[in-house]
Amino acid sequence: MRIIPAIDIIEGKCVRLSKGDYNTKIIYNENPLEVAKSFEAHGIEYLHLVDLDGAKSSKIVNYKILEQIATQTKLKIDFGGGLKSDADLKIAFESGANQITGGSIAVKNRAVFEKWIAEYGSDKIILGADANNEKVAVSGWLEDSNEDLIPFIQDYQNKGIQYVICTDIAKDGMLEGPSFDLYAKILTEASPRAKSRGGIKLIASGGISTFDELPKLAEMGCEGTIIGKAIYEGRISLKQLENYIICK
Repeated sequence: MRIIPAIDIIEGKCVRLSKGDYNTKIIYNENPLEVAKSFEAHGIEYLHLVDLDGAKSSKIVNYKILEQIATQTKLKIDFGGGLKSDADLKIAFESGANQITGGSIAVKNRAVFEKWIAEYGSDKIILGADANNEKVAVSGWLEDSNEDLIPFIQDYQNKGIQYVICTDIAKDGMLEGPSFDLYAKILTEASPRAKSRGGIKLIASGGISTFDELPKLAEMGCEGTIIGKAIYEGRISLKQLENYIICK
C-alpha cells in the first residue's frame, strides 16, 4: 500500500481543516516546500497536494506551490482543488503534477471529466469521490450532491477510471480512525466491476489517527492511504512511515 502524505494549501501555507470546514483552519507550516522535502527525506515517494483556495474559487490558484515542489523534489504529486477546465488541467500538468484528482467536475461537468479520462488515460486521472453520508460532496465539500457514492464510482469505472480517492468527510481531520466500513463496502461492491482491468485502486483518506490503522487498510485491499493531520499532530512519525516503506 502506498503511503501518501497530504499538503493542503491556503494562501500559500500548509494547513489542515476538520470535516472540510474552512473556519477550522490550522496553519502548520508557512513553507509547503519545506514540508515536502521532509517527507522525501524519509523515503516517501508520493504527495497529495490540495489547492483549497482553488476548490473554493473553482479555478486553479496555487499552481506555483505545485511547481516549486515538483521542481525541487522527486515526489510524484497528485494535485486537486479547483480543476474545472482544460486550461486548469494543462496548468496542473505543466506545473509538474503526475496525476490530477477531479471531484466537483466529475459531478457537475461529466462531459469534460470523461474527455480528460479519454485523452490523458486512467493512470493520470483520479476520481475524487468524497462522501457525506454516502452522498458525493462537491465545491470543497461546501455542497452535497444527489449522487450516491457507490453508483457514482461504478459509473466512472465503466468510463475507465481506476484510481479513486474516497474521503468520508465526517472522519476528515478528526483523528478518530478511518471509515473502514465504507472502504470495505466500496471494495466489495465497486471493485468486482473492474476485475478485467485489475480492479479498483482505492485510496483511503480521512481520519487516519494511528500507525496501526495502516496495515489494516492494506489488508483490506486499499491501494494507498492519504495521511494528513496525524503526521502534523505527531500521532504518526515520519520515521514510522519510513520503516513501513522499507519493510514493504
